[in-house]
Amino acid sequence: MKMGDQDENKDQKPHLLIFLYPSQGHINPLLLFTKRLVSKGVKATLVNTIFLSNSNFSGGSSSSSFDLETISDGFDEGGYDRAGSADVYLPTFWSVGPKSLATLINKLVHAGRPIDAIVYDGFMPGVLDVAKQFGIRSAVFFTQSYAVNTVYYHVCRGLLKVSISEPNNKVVLPGLPPLEVLELSSFVGLYGSFPAWYEVVINQFSNVDGVDWVLFNIFYDLEKETVGPIVPSMYLDKRLENDKDYVMHLYKPDTTTCMTWLNGKPKSSVVYVSFGSYASLDVEQMAEIVSALKGTNCFFLWVVRAIKEAKLPNNFVQETWQKGLVVSWCPQLEVLSHESIGCFLTHCGFNFVLEALGLGVPMLAMPQWTDQGTKGKHVEDVWKIGIRVLPDESGFVRGEIIEQCLKELIQGEKGKVIKKNAINWRDLAIKAVDEGGTSDKNMDKFVAKLLSR
Repeated sequence: MKMGDQDENKDQKPHLLIFLYPSQGHINPLLLFTKRLVSKGVKATLVNTIFLSNSNFSGGSSSSSFDLETISDGFDEGGYDRAGSADVYLPTFWSVGPKSLATLINKLVHAGRPIDAIVYDGFMPGVLDVAKQFGIRSAVFFTQSYAVNTVYYHVCRGLLKVSISEPNNKVVLPGLPPLEVLELSSFVGLYGSFPAWYEVVINQFSNVDGVDWVLFNIFYDLEKETVGPIVPSMYLDKRLENDKDYVMHLYKPDTTTCMTWLNGKPKSSVVYVSFGSYASLDVEQMAEIVSALKGTNCFFLWVVRAIKEAKLPNNFVQETWQKGLVVSWCPQLEVLSHESIGCFLTHCGFNFVLEALGLGVPMLAMPQWTDQGTKGKHVEDVWKIGIRVLPDESGFVRGEIIEQCLKELIQGEKGKVIKKNAINWRDLAIKAVDEGGTSDKNMDKFVAKLLSR
């Protein structure tokens, strides 16, 4: 090799292949991580499924900072909905996805775009085998909290067995508060209820010892040894110009309607309600939330997916138009950062928790399934940034309880303390991703390792 060739290779940016799992809650954090790495001189190619690429999946104007490629999940014409269930979709994706990825890597190599490392979502451990097949370094990126993954890891290694017949027994693991069975992920605490998802979350750790790096989307003061960017830069450290959004959206937000409505509301007066894209509330639970919102007499903005609107009581929207707004999807970051928002009633999806925490918004945690019980526990008892409400013996959270807690968060003394805690965590999140912060340093270390080879 000539000296000139050595100099050229030395100056060449490392090329990362970012393998996304096709769910909004998994796409968002990996996108933010990618944008941070690109700002530090890394070249990135995002890998998405053919179906999402061909659908109404929005790429936004910022996607020019990285390349986009596609692989097959086995359901190119309809994705998860075409499969019909997790029991069908997940095993198929696990089988087809890695093979399709290998074909893509061959294509990129022959096109003069070799891969220096692959960053993949923990839900797709088979990607590691493909990386090793090509001699490519790998990093697994966990989109769930370190606490939740600690539980999954111990189950995977046979170090934790949970008995639902003994619900009063506490689960005690290093670094975690004592957890009741109902505070564990429903995939673990209700073993056998969600077999396909159980396999996914546990098998994340089946080969984790073989990766070069393990990455967590959180920040050091919240949970140690992490790289979490939390939310787009313009809501935190403001170092990435125009980084105001996640870039890719599975659903189209009604931005103008939401923001115009919020602009006319007093400071800290609005209850924002969203249970994400997966959680599905029963008609009775929807009615309890309706009762609570009416009882508080507060302004509210409620995200109800179009396919779920039929679960709302008749004439609810018409009866509450002076106080409330119901939309099918909203620009959540813009909403949470708006000064009119007083608190956030949510299911505790991890991205939702991080967004609220990173923007200093108190939460009313109402966990539904998966790992949300563990996160609800942390919201109330560990981080002290919200109040947690739990179902009664009938399985529903009653409206009077929700109403009481919302009033406490918006108007009460406890709400003031929680708001102060939330602001403190927001400031720590900003510090973590700002220049020289813990997450920023961890990303610098990761980039340095990429350049060292």
